[in-house]
Amino acid sequence: MTRLCEVRETALSVDEAIAAVQRSDAGAIAVFIGNVRDHNDGRPVTLLEYEAYASMAGKEMKNIATEIESEISDVSLAVLHRIGRLEIGDAAVVCVASAPHRGEAFRACRALIDRIKARVPIWKREHGPDGPHWVGWEDARCVAHDHS
Repeated sequence: MTRLCEVRETALSVDEAIAAVQRSDAGAIAVFIGNVRDHNDGRPVTLLEYEAYASMAGKEMKNIATEIESEISDVSLAVLHRIGRLEIGDAAVVCVASAPHRGEAFRACRALIDRIKARVPIWKREHGPDGPHWVGWEDARCVAHDHS
């Protein structure tokens, strides 16, 4: 059962996410923490900014968690995603899965982060020596067109 799916502008608590899925019949808890690193695609990164359609992002994260819980029996999930300005080393996302056995917990935690990255309306802008740029999409209005 999904207990916690939120987008926040404040630092994320791994302990809070674990507590949300902890239960007496769960022999395994798998945790994924996505941290801000100092590089991406061979370029230095000095900080990240995340923006989100927060209400839709929270609902979609809950939908994803509910899907996974229906696919993998006896699993409970929690996810926290941070938005705003994040420094190197800050936690951007925390995904937690509990289950009676480790295989299900690992599989559910992996599915949770993979689907969040693919479907949730959260956008990342990296900052580095060449200035800021959005990650993962190109604005079609910025493409040069030959109008001749």
